[in-house]
Amino acid sequence: MSAPLIGFICILGMLGMIALRMPVALAMAATGFIGFTSIVAFQPAVAILDSGPFETLSNYSFSPIPMFILMGVFASKARMSQELFEGARTLFGSWRGGMALAAVTSCGIFSAISGSSMATAASMSRVALPEMEKNGYAQSLASGTLAAGGTLGIMIPPSIALLLYALITEQSVGEMFIAGVIPGLMGLVLYCATIAIVVWLNPDLAQPGKPTSLTEKIVGLQGLVPFTGVFALIIGGIYTGIFTPTEAASVGASGTFFIALFRGMKFQQFKEAVEETLFMSAMIFFMIIGAEIFGYFLSVSRISFSLVEIVDSMQLTPYMILFCVLMLFIVLGCVMDSIAMLLLTVPVVFPLVQAAGFDPIWFGIVAVITVELGLITPPVGMNVFVIKSVAPHIPIKEIFKGVFPFVLSDIVRLALIIIFPALALGLL
Repeated sequence: MSAPLIGFICILGMLGMIALRMPVALAMAATGFIGFTSIVAFQPAVAILDSGPFETLSNYSFSPIPMFILMGVFASKARMSQELFEGARTLFGSWRGGMALAAVTSCGIFSAISGSSMATAASMSRVALPEMEKNGYAQSLASGTLAAGGTLGIMIPPSIALLLYALITEQSVGEMFIAGVIPGLMGLVLYCATIAIVVWLNPDLAQPGKPTSLTEKIVGLQGLVPFTGVFALIIGGIYTGIFTPTEAASVGASGTFFIALFRGMKFQQFKEAVEETLFMSAMIFFMIIGAEIFGYFLSVSRISFSLVEIVDSMQLTPYMILFCVLMLFIVLGCVMDSIAMLLLTVPVVFPLVQAAGFDPIWFGIVAVITVELGLITPPVGMNVFVIKSVAPHIPIKEIFKGVFPFVLSDIVRLALIIIFPALALGLL
């Protein structure tokens, strides 16, 4: 049996294990070990298990991950999200749907120092959802806005998804972060436009807010200053070359820590933040270890090269290849966590994308936006279930109903970036 055939069989087996609800990290590691043993030998496969996890965990390139997570957790534990939402709410004053605009704006700003979609959705939902329901907002609009707004955390840098993509494909982390700025801001603007259109078409979904004076708006902006300051420090430092992405992660975590300390964070909250960071980091690193073992298997199976040869024989155009890859992302994104999906699929499809002649930085942005779609589409939609866990009284169908307009918005953004690559590459 040829190595590529063994590779295809093992991948099908891995998908079966995932369907049976085996943890993705364990499924990737088991597939990598079994596949490598089948193609090479048992002892070399054991040697990979012996050295692979240590090499992965001691890799300096992965050190920004816990720092970016810690940065977002500090902000959450210090209740900075509450001030952020209140500040954004004063800006939109008496507008109909103003609280929904404030919620999605808060999600966009919070995600700038969170790096995680689910953390953004969970933190902002606890603050904004009760206020929106209390002020007469329809459950579908309130929950859908927050589920969609949380997805901004995966694109607006610093983003863990962009970081992992850069490390998997050996691209510059700094360039990936800079490339994500305009698409991330586009997502925020298009989400705000989506809310305005939905409320205009159906005014009963939202009520006008409380009018605010110019003085109140200026005072409310104080809640946005810490977030924008940390974001500007990180991106500005990377863009100007003052510090590397790893150093930027440490600077951002330290800055958020001192802000949280100044705002009254207690030792118990600090302890909880560290424990939560350790838990989330361990989960991500477990998936990275599984992906690393899986990567050894992919290299010896030569399955990526076989895919390139198959596609060449089919004489597909580059954009037809891109369409097939993105459809794969959307389908898998409906049933898998975004980080797990990137770690699983990018090593397989990246050589295919390179052979088609697409820019790797640009493809990374397109891939992450497509992953965002999976976070809010049925049957799983991880962010939808995050909102459901925060607000169990809201029917799941109402949340999916609420996110549908935002799915259309993401499709528009994806189409614009595919048609105009400069939207992702213009700042490089």
